[in-house]
Amino acid sequence: MDWLTDPFSAALTQRALVEVVLLGIACGPLGVWVVLHRYSYAAESIAHGMLPGLVLAALLGIPLGLGGVAGLALAALAIASARRLSGISTDGAVAVTVTFLFGLGGLLALSPAAPLRLGEILFGDPLSVTSQDLIATGALVALIALGLAGSARGLAIAGFDPAAARSLGAPPGRIELALLGLLAATTLVAVTALGNLLVVALIVAPAAAALRLSRRLGGAVAISTALAILSGVAGLYASFYLDVAAGAAIALSAIVIYVLAALADGLVLSATTQIRRARPPGPAGPG
Repeated sequence: MDWLTDPFSAALTQRALVEVVLLGIACGPLGVWVVLHRYSYAAESIAHGMLPGLVLAALLGIPLGLGGVAGLALAALAIASARRLSGISTDGAVAVTVTFLFGLGGLLALSPAAPLRLGEILFGDPLSVTSQDLIATGALVALIALGLAGSARGLAIAGFDPAAARSLGAPPGRIELALLGLLAATTLVAVTALGNLLVVALIVAPAAAALRLSRRLGGAVAISTALAILSGVAGLYASFYLDVAAGAAIALSAIVIYVLAALADGLVLSATTQIRRARPPGPAGPG
């Protein structure tokens, strides 16, 4: 059984294991609400929009968190400004703004002054997390738990009956702001381990898989959390034994899990349909 423990014999891999488990606990439940509210594109937009701030932070030698916050603020301001222009829809404003910011971040990343380890910003490195990163991720787990617990009723109403949400005491704008705030905080904290380009995979893929495997909200949240943790742990094993980048391996594991869940859901649906077709019709009623 040494193959189970060998990848985590060193302190840095033990920290990586704790990090991905904590991120799974945070991303699993949050992802269910993100998918239910159709904010998957928003999750990607937030991650890509903060890239210039992250790159500038790396170039200036300041904490990445500060750069990420600045990048988020710039993205929010740019999107809000673009939405005020006549003839531009919200989706159009977001798409144009995020594309511009991502391109700007890529241009800055190609600067000759860019640090050699800038790739970690884009693709992450769970093996580089520190004790301070673990504390930040633990705080994120607490924030997600409190935020979702306090907003659960509003999220459910706005997600399943948006037309009546305001009359039921769940203003969609406030709910949207709360969810996007939690999403931004998660993206900001997870960048160190998963990178700017890959963090969305751990938020969306396990949740999408869970919603295929369970039709009940509580069950979907539990399954999504378990699958997010599984994605992280499987990615670390793949990184150790296949000698591949850990962040990319985690993201790929999450996608593979979604594909398997989709196939299982399709097989179950097909089998159920065949059983219903093969079932003989019931006796005719009195006529």
